[in-house]
Amino acid sequence: MAKLNMVQALTLAMDQEMERDPAVVLLGEDIGPDEGVFRVTAGLWQKYGDERVIDTPLAESAIVGTSIGMAFAGLRPVGEIQFSGFSMLMVAQLEAYASRTRSRTFGRWTAPIVIRMPYGGGVRAMEHHSESREATFAHFPGVKVVIPSSPRNARALLAAAIRDDDPVVFMEPKRSYRAFKEEVPDEPELIPIGRAQVVQEGADLTVISWGAMMRPTLEAVEMVQLERGASIEVIDLLTLAPLDHTTFVESVKKTGRCVVVQEAPRNLGIASEVIALLNEGAFFHLEAPIRRVTNYDVITPYFGRELMYIPSVGRIKRGIEETLDT
Repeated sequence: MAKLNMVQALTLAMDQEMERDPAVVLLGEDIGPDEGVFRVTAGLWQKYGDERVIDTPLAESAIVGTSIGMAFAGLRPVGEIQFSGFSMLMVAQLEAYASRTRSRTFGRWTAPIVIRMPYGGGVRAMEHHSESREATFAHFPGVKVVIPSSPRNARALLAAAIRDDDPVVFMEPKRSYRAFKEEVPDEPELIPIGRAQVVQEGADLTVISWGAMMRPTLEAVEMVQLERGASIEVIDLLTLAPLDHTTFVESVKKTGRCVVVQEAPRNLGIASEVIALLNEGAFFHLEAPIRRVTNYDVITPYFGRELMYIPSVGRIKRGIEETLDT
């Protein structure tokens, strides 16, 4: 069992799935000899050749449209969008075609494509390179949206996404790409899409998050537990569409208090949907209002203010403490 960072774990997932299934192909901008802007496809062009690791023009719509055609022909394409900020250029293909295939054909056809994209801030990137738009894709019926938070679950979730028969938008927190390493089993491993993970159990409050926000969330939780002796449950959503509402509703029924942490702007984010589902399923168990710790409703700022914009350990800790004190 090797210790891998998230980039290495994602590469391992694609390598193992390509080896297992010759129908799996990769396509995207500069993913071949150049190995992708973040080197996530390192070594795969050399191993599988340019018929299975395909460099494309700089055209996000074409990447997704070609992936859909490949899927109809019996392949399992994994398309890479270099940065999620450019994903709006592919939306017509995703929403109008891929998402509707199963419904439009009454189940006779599916579109087993995976669209990978690095998302989020915290790496001093330029404009259009730091967005967190998971709620946009989660709003499309027929599309599954997955966001890993660690190397091990990244490998297992990507493998599951590649094997899924419906389109999956796989959003990778670039801030976590090389931030830390984790033991990843050598043998293939799957995490079912649509299932959240209880990272740690607790009795006094539930904290819900996903993606790059899991690390500062866990750090804030640890500080509150040490300082106040609180027992805090932490849930990593992992899949944002479909949401595993059963897991977090049952958790809040037990704890009575909840904080939701998201990197995206506050307005109409995934946190809002989580809170709506909690109001429907756990309202009479609540002992305090549910709090959100989010980004602000402005365009992602440049370098000097970026870390003030993204939810910090301090902001998350304050949200937890205020909820415990209510």
